[in-house]
Amino acid sequence: MLKLKNISKVYKAGSFEQKALNGVNLQFKQGEFVSVLGPSGSGKTTTLNIIGGLDIYSDGDLIINGKSTKKFTDSDWDAYRNNSIGFIFQSYNLIGHLSVLDNVELGMTLSGISDKERKEKSLEVLKRVGLSDHVNKKPSQLSGGQKQRVAIARALVNNPDVILADEPTGALDSKTSVEIMELIKEISNNKLVIMVTHNPKLAKKYSTRIIELEDGQVINDSNPVTSNVDSNNYRIKKTSMNFITALKLSFNNLRTKKIRTLITAFAGSIGIIGVAMVLFISNGMNAEISNLESEQLSSLPIMVNESPMTLKLPSGGGGNNEINEIKIDESGVTPFDPITDLSSHKNNITEDYIDYITKLDSSLGDIQYQLGLQMNILVKNNDNIQNIATNNKGSLSFKEIPTDDKLINEQYEVINGKFPVGHNELLLVVDEYNRLDQNVLLTLGLDIDEGTISFDSIIGKELVVAKNNDYYEEMESIFPVSHDLSMAYKNGFKVTIVGVARPIVSENERNSQVNTITSILSPGLWYKNDLTEAVITDSINSNISITQLNKDYNVLTGKKFSEKITKDDVLKFIGAIDTPVGVTIYPTDFESKTQIKEYLDSWNDSLDEDHQILYTDLAENITSMMDSMVSMIQTVLVAFAGISLVVSTIMIGIITYVSVLERTKEIGVLRSLGARKKDISRVFNAETFIVGLISGSLGIFLTYVLSDPVNKVLSKSMQIDQIVVIDVNQSIMLIAISVALTLVSGLIPAKIAAKKDPVKALRTE
Repeated sequence: MLKLKNISKVYKAGSFEQKALNGVNLQFKQGEFVSVLGPSGSGKTTTLNIIGGLDIYSDGDLIINGKSTKKFTDSDWDAYRNNSIGFIFQSYNLIGHLSVLDNVELGMTLSGISDKERKEKSLEVLKRVGLSDHVNKKPSQLSGGQKQRVAIARALVNNPDVILADEPTGALDSKTSVEIMELIKEISNNKLVIMVTHNPKLAKKYSTRIIELEDGQVINDSNPVTSNVDSNNYRIKKTSMNFITALKLSFNNLRTKKIRTLITAFAGSIGIIGVAMVLFISNGMNAEISNLESEQLSSLPIMVNESPMTLKLPSGGGGNNEINEIKIDESGVTPFDPITDLSSHKNNITEDYIDYITKLDSSLGDIQYQLGLQMNILVKNNDNIQNIATNNKGSLSFKEIPTDDKLINEQYEVINGKFPVGHNELLLVVDEYNRLDQNVLLTLGLDIDEGTISFDSIIGKELVVAKNNDYYEEMESIFPVSHDLSMAYKNGFKVTIVGVARPIVSENERNSQVNTITSILSPGLWYKNDLTEAVITDSINSNISITQLNKDYNVLTGKKFSEKITKDDVLKFIGAIDTPVGVTIYPTDFESKTQIKEYLDSWNDSLDEDHQILYTDLAENITSMMDSMVSMIQTVLVAFAGISLVVSTIMIGIITYVSVLERTKEIGVLRSLGARKKDISRVFNAETFIVGLISGSLGIFLTYVLSDPVNKVLSKSMQIDQIVVIDVNQSIMLIAISVALTLVSGLIPAKIAAKKDPVKALRTE
């Protein structure tokens, strides 16, 4: 069944060559018990290793049942060892972290035999060798003779054709040696047994054939096989170790090194904890931003203006245009208009668009239209009439109050006086600390030297909105502002401050100053829509409006119209036409805001980019800016935390390499049982997989444990209920990253393990 045909084996070390076998010709048949004798260095073990496929011959041919092995691949040799060869070693070569039963089953795991069948066969063969009562013990709990019986059971369990025994009694006492030899003798009744020994007495007593070697050549064969035993029916069944088996081997190995494994896993988890904590804190920040948008910022308006507001950050909703890249001309100074440069897009707000807006469901929010009308506000201080628009002391905000009283009443409280109800009443809005720009107070003629100004000094303060016919004086077909504003003050629309209001904020909001960005009404003077209608009605019929409608030049300056200042612009400015220049929509709630934006977006569906009407969502712009800041901080922190993750990954790679060195003999045993190189890699990949899984899981667990104290500390200082928000998907992702990184770190050690010479590996102590 086996034939060695002119086998030679040469070992090379640089330029030095050592010929271990020189033209060995031998033939073996089933049922023989062959002993190979010879002095050290004669080639006995080399012959055994070549027959077993652990070592490959340099020249000649090994013929198995008539099949030449010259063209055998690595996987063919692996399958040959698994199916046809059973090894019994002098030093037993049992895997210490596996039980007796697992050691015996190991060879069958490579053959694809089911768990049930493996166990049945293993128990049967262990009973045969007299170890039925020791199946769950570890090799360290057995005597030398018992260990050798386990090795014999492992060699027999796969029912191989050939049993190769290398000094099977070399480490045993005489009594145990006899027991083992009797057992091997029994095995040889129906198998080919080839035993290497230095003991000629044992060889003569138990062997049916003795072969003597010297200097790599056969010098004597007591019972040579002369007939041709080739049957030419050899079939190879490929071996394969599945990942579950590899996991089991690695897990059992790691269990024997619990402390080291836990320390390694903990070190690996530190990076995961860092990254996880950054991500989970970011979740809390993003949730707070979303909450801010949905609850506190939802009432901020959506604005449609001729020049949509553009912020230099990731765009909010509604198709806010991207800012064009500004190129620097190094040759000189480039002039620009800061007003027109705010946006590269110009909204053309037409009557059709206004009609479209008016059809918006009124339950979704309050719509307010902005006119291009310039209200000319006059104030009288110490008999001196001043035009607030031209007063250089400060800028006074003078705007129309949104028509939705409920929206205002929910967010503002009147702290003195009353809320305006007619066209001649004004509301003064201060900030949440009752403060107002001192320049505005000076503009209103109030004395700020004494500190706090009483409400009595403010309530009843009178201003005048001038009428066009009194404010503009016609001079040679142009209308400059009149030098004498006394008639304008006397005949204009008298308006009086009747109340002072401030935002409604909680103590936490006041301390965190959140309300400074959520106010609908900015500090200043606010009036009812009745005043707008009264002024526009008067302005349409004024002399300047009628003249401008009939002239093709700017009647305010006498200059021609241009792309920057058109006739329509001037007509809107003086109130000659009431076409809105902007629309402000105050949503009822966050859900309403979404529907409003969808409605506005639908207008643009059939329009090209230049003709689209873009809007500005203040709330989304604010939250986008916050999001970008959180994302930037998150990226930086994750990068720093990632460094520790990389360091721990490298450390795991080093630990895996140490494991390869520690398990070198195990590698040799697995190869002798028929494990492929890829199976060896799989064992160590499985080990790094387990370590990565433990590291990732431990990291997430510790992050969960730390989240409660971190929430208590940070939430108190940042006034956020829950700053650390654990996300299951992110947790799973981080565990997967931990596994992936450790697998990568173990690739090189696993490759090194796979390339180890099985013969050298078996000799490792």
